[in-house]
Amino acid sequence: MDYRPSLKERYYREIVPALKKEFNYKTVMQVPRLQKIVINQGVGDAVADKKLIETAQAELTLIAGQKAVQTVSRKDISNFKLRRDMPIGVRVTLRRDRMYEFLERLVAAALPRIRDFRGVNSKFDGRGNYTLGITEQIIFPEIDIDKINKILGLEISFVTTARTDEEGFALLREFGIPFKNVKKN
Repeated sequence: MDYRPSLKERYYREIVPALKKEFNYKTVMQVPRLQKIVINQGVGDAVADKKLIETAQAELTLIAGQKAVQTVSRKDISNFKLRRDMPIGVRVTLRRDRMYEFLERLVAAALPRIRDFRGVNSKFDGRGNYTLGITEQIIFPEIDIDKINKILGLEISFVTTARTDEEGFALLREFGIPFKNVKKN
């Protein structure tokens, strides 16, 4: 038997029927699903220190469980001492099983480690997608705090097939993302 992440199993077993009932979908194909999770980390100080981008890439690879790639600048900006094609960030796109595994680790292990955590904001982009900003990468258990030389923030974007913010919100709420001031049915 093939391996399937437990969150993926839960999606098909519990979340799909719950969303189908909540939004009165006729078929399971109408139920929104998570397409991908994109983790992005801007490292603006990498203009001065090239080693920062390599450590950020190694840390993001540890967090995501998949190799992170460097992002480069598109144009010259002299005020920031930035030249075209200079590395200024790292990103990784997770799909399928790795996406579900990362989401499970995020909800179960990383978010509860945030100090004074009361939930995340529920501001969507208008098309059912959601971006979560995290101020410190040290909330992830994969990161060894003693080896950190600079605390960096990162953005986690959840791309869904939902057509509206309400559908996307319901999907991510069912996955266990702790939104602020939300009553669960």
